[in-house]
Amino acid sequence: MVKVKICGITNLEDALTAVNAGCDALGFMFYKKSPRYISPLKASSIIRQLPEKIIKIGVFVNSTESFIRKTAKICKLNLLQFHGDETPEFCAKFKDKRVIKAFRVKGVIGPEEILKYNAFAYLFDTYTKSGFGGSGKVFNWKFVQHPECITRPIFLSGGLTEKNVCQAIKTFRPHWVDVSSGVEKLPGKKDQSKVRKFIKAVKK
Repeated sequence: MVKVKICGITNLEDALTAVNAGCDALGFMFYKKSPRYISPLKASSIIRQLPEKIIKIGVFVNSTESFIRKTAKICKLNLLQFHGDETPEFCAKFKDKRVIKAFRVKGVIGPEEILKYNAFAYLFDTYTKSGFGGSGKVFNWKFVQHPECITRPIFLSGGLTEKNVCQAIKTFRPHWVDVSSGVEKLPGKKDQSKVRKFIKAVKK
């Protein structure tokens, strides 16, 4: 069964809507330039009110090691997602944590580039000049070559909606799908109906 991560959570109402609809993980964006930014203290307040079974993922973009570690401790994060230009050497500093390394896809990318990162999991998202994630745009899934040879969990993101997620799963065969803008009313605020329909489409 493919699992669902609802990303860009900024408030408790949206978090509980996703949880009640059957999501497996929630993502919190700790990047101040994002319209979905949330402070570590606010995220911590939300996370304390969530079921333990829900995986809590912190999304970081070119952050310092000290900020990441402090935030992970405050929020009791289960996974750290590095969505910027982090190097393999930087990611290797977090051997004591479970790290998802995100790749912003704009051309063909193969296993040799991906496996430079000794990460717990890999995420593939759409490249845009204007920002890091949340673009609402789909990338060419064929650009990621031979994902079947990667034995670690794979997350697929980028322009997913209830209408295209089933085809995305059939084509890309990820372990996880990750959605943010595709289930929103506006940046940082989820549409409850879209959240439910998206999760239902995946879980069926």
